[in-house]
Amino acid sequence: MRYGWTTGACATAATTAAYTALLTGEFPDPVEVLLPKNRRPAFALATESLAPGSASAGVIKDAGDDPDVTHGALIVATVSAGEPGSGVTFRAGQGVGTVTLPGLPLAVGEPAINPVPRRLMTEAVARVAAAHGGSGDVVVEISIPDGEEMARRTWNPRLGILGGLSVLGTTGVVVPYSCSAWIDSIRRGVDVARALGHEHVAGATGSTSERVVAELHSLPETALLDMGDFAGAVLKYLRRHPVPRLTLAGGFAKFSKLAAGHLDLHSQRSQVDLRLLASLVPESLAPSITEANTALHALQLAQAAGVPLGDRVAERARAVAVEVLEGASIEVDVVVIDRAGVIVGRAGS
Repeated sequence: MRYGWTTGACATAATTAAYTALLTGEFPDPVEVLLPKNRRPAFALATESLAPGSASAGVIKDAGDDPDVTHGALIVATVSAGEPGSGVTFRAGQGVGTVTLPGLPLAVGEPAINPVPRRLMTEAVARVAAAHGGSGDVVVEISIPDGEEMARRTWNPRLGILGGLSVLGTTGVVVPYSCSAWIDSIRRGVDVARALGHEHVAGATGSTSERVVAELHSLPETALLDMGDFAGAVLKYLRRHPVPRLTLAGGFAKFSKLAAGHLDLHSQRSQVDLRLLASLVPESLAPSITEANTALHALQLAQAAGVPLGDRVAERARAVAVEVLEGASIEVDVVVIDRAGVIVGRAGS
């Protein structure tokens, strides 16, 4: 599949072009940038504007074949002269968020431009300054038109990044379906929850299970982790960065996979083991469970027979979670729901 470029890489290209134009009066197009691992992609400019004391350049983000919410977004850098000796100062323009909660790798009040993109842009400014006799003392404002609307489909509001998107990327490259952005958001969610002093967090596989667990335990939004299929990502990060209590909440089918030891619950990467479910019911019911059409069908058969299969799946899933946590001092409980959002199984406190 075709790789793409991060918002950080696009912002670096736009900054390079804008600062070059500010010093020389000409926009390089395409503009080449240096990324980690010595990658040197060239970006075509979508917009350019030169005014007294400032220059702006825009690059359209190409996320390749990844279903990235920012694919096709315009990333604009406006560069102007800064105070002598100030170095590079970053500002959030239209559509770029501002950090409002602790626990992120940026201080509260800072533009949501992550550390690696900041480093890439700072290095790009230094190279342009050396090539064209500039001081390197500049203000770089990054804008993403429509970024505030796009951000509503990301974790940013929950992480306390308000007003728009984050400028992200550690390698500059978007790997299709790598899920790295989702897992990184899970980690940042844990960081924010810890920084806010939350002693209880919950990882949920979807919106219904999240609603159920939030109501069950009266948890604030900042204590909720959008786990999705990445149970392993939640558990492994909490193993290194523990909180006193963790609740895992999700559908019966997905937690049947966790009960079997799968830490990635996506349908393309793990399947429900009906034989495992059959091992959790009386022998008389086991053949019917083994031949069930789906996990939900197995649950319905068990419920009709008065067998608490949901509780038993929750117990097995909790045991797997505790094993992955490897002795971390975290109290774990599990809540299993059906498709209607009804709790069908619980284990732990």
